[in-house]
Formats: sequence, C-alpha cells, structure tokens
Amino acid sequence: MSAEPLPDWLRPPPGGFTADDLDRLPDLPPHTELIDGSLVFVSPQSRFHSLTMYVLETGLHGCAPDSVRVRREMTVTLERRQRPEPDIVVVDAAADAGPDQTTYRGEDVVLAVGVVSAESEERDRGRKPQLYAQAGIRHFWRVENVGGLPTVYVYELDPATHTYALTGIHHDRLELSVPFPVDVDLTAVDRL
Repeated sequence: MSAEPLPDWLRPPPGGFTADDLDRLPDLPPHTELIDGSLVFVSPQSRFHSLTMYVLETGLHGCAPDSVRVRREMTVTLERRQRPEPDIVVVDAAADAGPDQTTYRGEDVVLAVGVVSAESEERDRGRKPQLYAQAGIRHFWRVENVGGLPTVYVYELDPATHTYALTGIHHDRLELSVPFPVDVDLTAVDRL
C-alpha cells in the first residue's frame, strides 16, 4: 500500500502563506483562514454556533441601512499574512464586487462578529479581535454561549490606542445605536 502524496498546501512556503494564497491553493478545506501566515482550519460547527449566527444574521439584515451589507463567513484581508474569517461581517455596500468575490478589505468592514467555539477560544477571544483592532475595524462583537443562549460582548475601537473598549454586555436582547440602530432578540435561539 502506497501513501497518497500530501497536498501542496500542507507545506508552507518560506515566510508563510499570504492572503492571496487562499484563492490559489487547490482543495483547501472550506472556511480556511490565514492568521500570522499560517493556515487555520475550522472544526464542524455546533448547533449553538449555527443557530446564533442565523439569529444575528437575520436580525442584522432587518436593521441594516441600505448603505451596508450583512455577510456570513467571508474572509477579510487585513494585510499580506492576515485573512481571518469572522462569522458575520457588515461591510460598506460599495465593497460588494460581484458573485465571485472571496474576501473584503479591512477598511470596508463596519462590524466583525465572532461566535466563540470551543476549538477556537484563544483565536476568537484574543488574536482575531487584536487583528481587527489593528486594522481599524471600528466595531467588534464577541458572542459566547452562556447557559445555551448567546451573550454578546460589544466592543468599540479606541482610535488613539487601536484597541477595543468593552461598551456593553447583552444577554436577552441586543439593543444598540451604533454602528446603526440594532434590536435583536437573542432568546430567539431557544425557539429555533
């Protein structure tokens, strides 16, 4: 029995992978991210993760002004070696470049949302928010599973320090005035 050859994408090039490589490497697993020049593969989603993304995506679609678009599981190119995939992004409407688009630029992102998963806690709570802040993304929401319901931690960018400041913790209902008026019933996850 002969071993199958390894795919080329398992061997990083000198200096690591670049954001453009995600579009060129054949047969990458779905939702592969690039963080610090390394490919990151995601585990299958939990029921909580999937339902929470649905509730937030649907809620944001209902609240979003015409000047923005709500997108699910699209990568964001922040710099040459950084192309993470937030669970949900809200982008300027002008950033939509057609049906074959695979990524958005960091400067086009109004809001990045990450639903924390067990396998990616450190990235979701630490590295990815750090990258979003350094790229100047003004709004970031981190969503945690608390007793089977989503709790949303809302952050806003401090432009002087390029770090996020926690502006609120929302348990049953997400009501905000920025980045646009938002009103989402988080308990809807329990009814799906």
